[in-house]
Amino acid sequence: MYWFHVGFVFYNIKIFPSIPYRAIVEIVSGNPRIFSGEHLRLRCNIPDIYNSTWSYLWFRGTVQLPQSGQILQLWNAHIKESGKYSCQGQKVTLVGKLKTQKSLPEEINVDGGFVILETPRRPILVGDVLDLKCRLRANPPVHQTILYKDGVQVMVQRGNGLNFRLTDVSLEDVGMYSCRVSWDIRRSTASVMSVPTAVNILEVLTQPVLEITEENILLDAKKMNLICHVQYNAPAPAPPVNYYFYKNNNLLGPAMDLERICSNGAIRTRCGNLVETNQIRLKAVNYIKVRSSVEMA
Repeated sequence: MYWFHVGFVFYNIKIFPSIPYRAIVEIVSGNPRIFSGEHLRLRCNIPDIYNSTWSYLWFRGTVQLPQSGQILQLWNAHIKESGKYSCQGQKVTLVGKLKTQKSLPEEINVDGGFVILETPRRPILVGDVLDLKCRLRANPPVHQTILYKDGVQVMVQRGNGLNFRLTDVSLEDVGMYSCRVSWDIRRSTASVMSVPTAVNILEVLTQPVLEITEENILLDAKKMNLICHVQYNAPAPAPPVNYYFYKNNNLLGPAMDLERICSNGAIRTRCGNLVETNQIRLKAVNYIKVRSSVEMA
């Protein structure tokens, strides 16, 4: 807080943080894909260390919604309410309205059909177990359920089982999954199929990419600044990652000046080593025996 004296008048001016927060949307009840007529609740969170009082703006796509509370409720959801939902915090200050950055969107699908394939909401990593559930609007006596990947049959279950489990998944398991459920009704067989749902599988540690910043090359042709880009997707608490630089297969040493910027599980590390230009190799190693490398001539 700053006080300014002009003549015989004192002005009290509050300085607010200049770095805006980014709001976060989370699903507190329900799933990203629900049947029409079901309920869903979303909450807008503001990572405000000052515990300020905020009002909330809600959006579906680019259209602002009339709701203004922290909780957005979809009651008896309609198909037309499908879309990408985001929120934004807003508060009134002495210098005007202060708004956060809009949250990343949360896509909600309201399905008017009879069957939905539910996928895990958490990120799936290579080597994980992938659990899928075929959910019906009603509870008929099911006698067969089939799982498809990219339109090709993967698994078949007889009886009333609706759950599928894929163990030790790999990047080859990425694709569009759907399920078909069949049951008998009035001396005939009814069969319905879900809308395809994307299943994405992430590597624990992606292959690192070496970047050479141009400003250092321009300043001194014999030196350069190296930046290591890698995405680390291990869930917390995760073991640390060490970064090493190589020249002609000879170790230059680990990064000395690390600048980490974390966003959605990704880690960007700035390596402050200045080395002579030549063939450079970058290698990232972590403590769970995941290692990869990339070469640059």
